[in-house]
Amino acid sequence: MTKKEIGKIGEDYTAEYLLRKGCRILERNFTVRGGEIDIIAEIGGVIHFVEVKTRKPDPLTSGEEAINRRKRELIVRAAGEYLLRNGLEASGVFDAAVVELSEGKVTNFKYIQRAFTA
Repeated sequence: MTKKEIGKIGEDYTAEYLLRKGCRILERNFTVRGGEIDIIAEIGGVIHFVEVKTRKPDPLTSGEEAINRRKRELIVRAAGEYLLRNGLEASGVFDAAVVELSEGKVTNFKYIQRAFTA
């Protein structure tokens, strides 16, 4: 499997998880110059900017570690652009999902609400 295919499985799984929790998916793979947000969802008037990290078993870097300072800055910048482009004045929260795959199937999933702040 390619890195892109692995990432898509994790993002699809996370989107389904959010839908089951009552979230409305506003956008997926929102991209601006220098940054991307995997999933933008809304529940109860709160916008959640979700970074999804999908890993094979025993990775060198955990999903949480992969969301480093630079990555967080890019996500925050992209979130600001999303809010601006959509005329939204609400602030959002930054969540993370860590998905582990083995042989193309999800074997472990962790959703971290408010994983970091702007």
